Amino acid sequence: MNAQPQYAGFWRRVGATLIDTVILLAVITPLLYVLYGAAYFTAARPAFSYAGVGDFMINQVLPLLMAVLLWVKFRGTPGKRLLDCVVVDAATLGALTVRQAVIRYFAYLASILPLGLGFLWILRDRRRQGFHDLIAKTVVLYLPADESEKSLQRLMEEAQ
Repeated sequence: MNAQPQYAGFWRRVGATLIDTVILLAVITPLLYVLYGAAYFTAARPAFSYAGVGDFMINQVLPLLMAVLLWVKFRGTPGKRLLDCVVVDAATLGALTVRQAVIRYFAYLASILPLGLGFLWILRDRRRQGFHDLIAKTVVLYLPADESEKSLQRLMEEAQ
């Protein structure tokens, strides 16, 4: 039997991103409040400047480490997993390498900068890949809960 991967569509991925954003804000906001107090949230700062090293670490390094860890270890962020999606290597359908995950994270810039065109690309691409997926050689699969790991294993075997 030749199982075909079911790629996660644009709106499912948007939903996952919204869930992840809420979770990330729930982690980051209290950390920033504890470190800098309420004034942090009302202070006017020039773009691309930070209140200190802690601000940079919490707003830049922490999200990078979380994304890479979650993609490599769990094949997706909480939002993706809640919506039955996994981020996998495009060729093997296996887990991402750390290198792939880091490339994917920074490649989001390629999807964002041209007016979000790299994300809109998901709507027209046959494998529903954004620019960041194409650059990192990843795909996002939709695995309904009733199919989950068995179907992923079958797809991986057939991809090899």
